[in-house]
Amino acid sequence: MRFLIVGGSGFLGSELARRCLASGHEVAATYLTRSGETAGIEWLPLDVRRKEAVDALISAFRPDVVVNAAFRQTDWAPTAIGAVNVALAACAAGGRLVHVSSDAVFSGAAIRYDETCVPDPITPYGAAKAAAETAVAAIAPSAVIARTSLIIGDGDSPHEALVRSLAGGARGVLFTDDVRCPVHVADLAAALLELAVSGHHGVHHVAGADAVSRYELGVLIARRDGLDESGLPSGRRADSGIPGPLDVRLECDMTQRRLRTTLRGARQFLGEASC
Repeated sequence: MRFLIVGGSGFLGSELARRCLASGHEVAATYLTRSGETAGIEWLPLDVRRKEAVDALISAFRPDVVVNAAFRQTDWAPTAIGAVNVALAACAAGGRLVHVSSDAVFSGAAIRYDETCVPDPITPYGAAKAAAETAVAAIAPSAVIARTSLIIGDGDSPHEALVRSLAGGARGVLFTDDVRCPVHVADLAAALLELAVSGHHGVHHVAGADAVSRYELGVLIARRDGLDESGLPSGRRADSGIPGPLDVRLECDMTQRRLRTTLRGARQFLGEASC
């Protein structure tokens, strides 16, 4: 199959492109400022905010599957408008669409959210992701909308870099009351590939099995990497004045029943027995 990974030079996009290539698919991946380095992948420059550019690229490549992993937390246009442009172009080309969304679409008021829950965002990024979901569902009813959480790797994710810098004395704090369900990037990419080649559609939750605070996650990362966890600074988001949801737990039971891939919890993939 021909896969196009939009946002393919990002942390998730790069892993997904490598996995698609390893599975024998023909793969192209887009980038905004810097291409990825994986050999065997066709790297294509693309600004998803430019509808004509999105139309031209997808029309020329004619993918069987488009996975949209492009976003910017501080910019509405690539996250929301870009998602519209990608969905319209994918449909026009007859490709299947997998749209990557986020637990940021939820306020945290309910704490636990399954795939039937309606977004109630309280941040601009969450609102952009919720708007993108609405547009994708209307434009491409057969698409998969995959909500995920904090994405962790084997040392190369932004959150892991933050923990290392804090352990080294950098200024900052890890919140003890900011709870998510972190997922390993390899598990997430495998699940997205499964969903892409399946007949499933609609909202799916693809997150880890454990609910942990950002501080607890930092401790787990520090232990894995042999860092001094006692030096990690902690605090409460509720006391910080920084807006955003506190406790958001994606329930993935329906999605997990459809997958061969096991969505491991952070305690497992960071080296502890899962509770």
